[in-house]
Parts: sequence; C-alpha cells; structure tokens
Amino acid sequence: MTEEMITINGMECRVKPGRSIWETARDNGIEVPTLCLLKDAAPTGACRICLVEVEGMNNLAASCSTPAQAGMVVWTESKKVIAARKEILSLMLASGNHNCGIGSTTNDDWTEFQLNAETYDKDEELCPAWGDCRLQDLAYRYGVKTDDAARVPARYPKETVNPLIVRDFSRCILCGRCVQACNEVQVNRAIHVGYRGTDSKIVAGTDVPLKDSDCVFCGECIQACPTGALVEKKSLSSWRPWEEKKIRTTCPYCGVGCQQWLHVCDGKIVKVTGVEDGSPNKGRLCVKGRFGFDFIYSEERLTTPLIKENGTFRRAEWKEALDLVAEKFKTNNIHHCART
Repeated sequence: MTEEMITINGMECRVKPGRSIWETARDNGIEVPTLCLLKDAAPTGACRICLVEVEGMNNLAASCSTPAQAGMVVWTESKKVIAARKEILSLMLASGNHNCGIGSTTNDDWTEFQLNAETYDKDEELCPAWGDCRLQDLAYRYGVKTDDAARVPARYPKETVNPLIVRDFSRCILCGRCVQACNEVQVNRAIHVGYRGTDSKIVAGTDVPLKDSDCVFCGECIQACPTGALVEKKSLSSWRPWEEKKIRTTCPYCGVGCQQWLHVCDGKIVKVTGVEDGSPNKGRLCVKGRFGFDFIYSEERLTTPLIKENGTFRRAEWKEALDLVAEKFKTNNIHHCART
C-alpha cells in the first residue's frame, strides 16, 4: 500500500491516520507555535497562533484542529502566516496589562508604561511570569510592538482572596487552557468561560472567588496558563526562571508516587510543578503536592529523632532511634507469631 504523504515547508511527511497538521508537523520535527493547545485535551483553535497556509485553501487554517490530508502542501512560516501571527499577538498584547518589555510602545522609551504597570501591580516591577511566559516568547520571536493608545484597560480586578492562587484577569488572553486543564484533565469542573464578547472572563461557579467555588486548588490551571494570569501566590515575584535549578523527585505525601519538578532558587524551593511525561501522574498534582512544600522550612519541624521515656521525649542519635525501631519490630513480630 502506497504511503499517504503531506508536504510541509517543502519536506515530504507521512500522514498518520487521525493526526492534525500540527501533530504531523511536530512528528517531523517542525515546530508550529500555539498558545491554546493543551496536552490530553481536545484542540480548540482558540488562539489562532498556529495558523498555517495550505495551498488551495482561501483562508489560513488552524493547524491544531485541521486534519492532515494526503496531498496537502502546507507552509508554516510564509509571509502571510507571519503577518497574521504578528497581528494576533499585537491584539493580545494590547488586550491587557502585558508589560513584557517587548516593544511596549512604538518607540524605545517605555518608562511611563512601566510606571503605570508598577502602580497596578503594587510595586512589582515586572509581570510575575516575566521570563516564563509563552506570549512574551512569541512577541520576542516575531518582534511584535504595540501602541499604548490601543491598549485596553483592565476590566476586572485581581483576585487575591485565597492563600494559593493569584488570578490576574488583565493578563488573561482567554486561550481556554486553564478551563480545559480543570474540566478535561483534572475533571474538577470548577471554572468555565463566562459572559460574551469583550466582557468574556474565566469564571468560577457563578463568577465567585475560587475559595467560594468547587475549586480544590490542585493548581493544574497555573501549570497550563501560558501568561501571568495565574501564578502561585507563595512564590509571587520571588524568583526568575534563569535563576532556578530543576530537581526531579517523588511527592512525599502519599503512596501514589507522583513525579514532581522542584524549582529551586538559592537553595530553597520556590515552586513545584508536575512532570508531564512522568508516571503515574502525567503532570497532574493535588493541592498538597503542588503547594505543600514549605513545611520543610518550618521552625517547628523535627530535625532529630525523639525517644519517649517515662512520658517525655528526649533527643537521640539516628543509630539509637533506628536500633530501637528495629528491636520493636522484632519483638512485635515474635509476639504475633506466638499468638498465631
């Protein structure tokens, strides 16, 4: 049987049944940018960044949701495609408080904008996701600049009334990844897209704070967010990606064995994310696994073994404590065998 082929950027690629243009390009080492596509969730084509040019089609196609068909000739970085992506990115940057530092104005002086952003952020010099933002990456990649005159003021205030997650609606691009992470990946169904048009907003329940909704604070929405719209409150603006060291480990809380990345800065854990290709959790974490890491820095944490004698605890060396535990195991085992 003759293999069905598709041509992408002049390269012939085999078409696998049921694969989209985006997946086929990735299978062949061709990167097509996207902001809305989420692993293990249905493609939506919402962000339109993955647009490609397909010869014979009148309009650009969303590669994440367009099936790859034999005989297609696809261009992922044509002039038409790049112009469309730049226009979309420009509109996104103008849609809120995206103080990325990439051509925030049409000239080299963006001090006034930064000062306004500082005021809005309550003295944060830059967005908390600065350096770890997919929107910023693409803005730099395509050299997108925005005009302050076109910038849309923040429509909704920040939500900071819970101890774990900051929701900054002024930095939300409505890509829908957080909704899919909540509804399709974790299946908590705590958030959805509410309202319409320019009033559109990611809402919890009937548009209540997360703490008053069905949210279980697993933080999957944070891991999915490509901008600074959702960030960990514990580590807000306390570190930057280039300062961190990532260490893979196993979550210590239960016996499931979820795989974690510890983001360490200056010898201290500042953030925890799930290992997306790690089993058994495949990137998913619970509230304890994602946010319950700072107990190790508590002054109340036990750092040496304690042995109880005459109703009180005394400090002991590790060898003495382990020997005592081993002896108790032996004794209890002998008594159990004697009873049976």
